[in-house]
Amino acid sequence: MWRAVVVLLLASSLRACVAYEYEHEFWIRVDGSGTVNVTGRPELWAAMKGLPAAQTADPDAARHALRALFESSGMRVRRVTLTYRRGRPYLFVSADFSDVNRLAGTPAFPDLDLSLQREGETLRLAGRWSRPAGLPDPRPEQRDGQMAVRFHLPSKVYSHGNAFAGVERGNIVGWRQTVTEGLAGRPLELGVVMDRRSILLSTVALFAAAIVAALAIITAILYSVVRSAGRNSA
Repeated sequence: MWRAVVVLLLASSLRACVAYEYEHEFWIRVDGSGTVNVTGRPELWAAMKGLPAAQTADPDAARHALRALFESSGMRVRRVTLTYRRGRPYLFVSADFSDVNRLAGTPAFPDLDLSLQREGETLRLAGRWSRPAGLPDPRPEQRDGQMAVRFHLPSKVYSHGNAFAGVERGNIVGWRQTVTEGLAGRPLELGVVMDRRSILLSTVALFAAAIVAALAIITAILYSVVRSAGRNSA
């Protein structure tokens, strides 16, 4: 029994620690604003977003090019770094956006189409990742690993379109495929229906309601005590 528990815990931790070769990770608020982190090997930036190979070959040029790419897309760049994993370089960008609906078709997102629309008391996030045509292909030995698009959502998730691990830790959903599939042009269809109220706002409202109710009860008890004391003194 204990061995089985240990195996399940190890499997869960390994799944949570998957290192992707190319990844979009979004933090989205209910008003459509948020932050996105994009990580990928230089050759995949070239193959998926069209970053020139001459720029990806030079670390300083790559960082400047990525900053310019995201700033020209109307985003505020937080950080651009070059890291290494198992001796291979990875370019990382973190940037803020004011409206997720304005990202599609910008220089930074030729490969990703996203929309967030209100439907009654819910919000529908829909999108599609697909590699643009006409971009350079990486060499065969550079096609290994997996790629993913993941979302950290602000509210309760009611449904999703085949997220690979379902809803993780309450409000995280993601889609993934192999780099080979992505380079071949296979699209990732993204879809989530969630509550229009943020978890934080709902929690604060619930907490405030509880405080108001407690104060009302205390006030009623004090009023009752004072009134009873007044009657007894009379």
